[in-house]
Amino acid sequence: DGFLKVRVIDAKNHLLGRLAAVIAKSLLNGQRVVVVRCEGIVISGNFYRNKLKYLDFLRKRIRTNPSRGPFHFRAPSKILWRTVRGMLPHKLYRGAQALDRLKVFEGVPPPYDKKKRFVVPSCMKIVRLKPKRKFAELSRLSHEVGWKYKDVIDALEAKRLARSKMYWDKKQAQLKLRKQAITNVADKIADIDKEIQSMGCYTV
Repeated sequence: DGFLKVRVIDAKNHLLGRLAAVIAKSLLNGQRVVVVRCEGIVISGNFYRNKLKYLDFLRKRIRTNPSRGPFHFRAPSKILWRTVRGMLPHKLYRGAQALDRLKVFEGVPPPYDKKKRFVVPSCMKIVRLKPKRKFAELSRLSHEVGWKYKDVIDALEAKRLARSKMYWDKKQAQLKLRKQAITNVADKIADIDKEIQSMGCYTV
């Protein structure tokens, strides 16, 4: 879509692997990416199967000293981060630099709640999965394997959505007043509007 200083992606209802691939390519091209609402990501395949796969992953560790890795992230944002890392040459300089350009969050923390958020249509569940196919929510999977903040994030998101609705309602009321004000003086400024339009400009 073009190059932005920072691209904020709303990850809700995106497929994990497809989204990670698009993000990885953008990072290698030099784009800074911030991903919000990671708890809304979905994985294709039913929940039970995906949970078994994750539990199998939890068994993989260094036998002599498990604190050396591999590290099993439980938070949805870190699961996405690890998926993207697997698609980057993160042990080389350019891969490490690319990974540093990525930020991931659950919910929509400030200042990103006031910024324009993008979606990636080619990665969305509604576009890529057939209607009857099963899928698993990453937030539920994370919650069941040890992520402790699902309730906190849900509460914060409910507050954010309430604030967002208040802002939207206020904005619509102001727009309505502005339209009414323009209508009230339309007769008085009709000549001026005509002159402005004749110069190739448009009046609002």
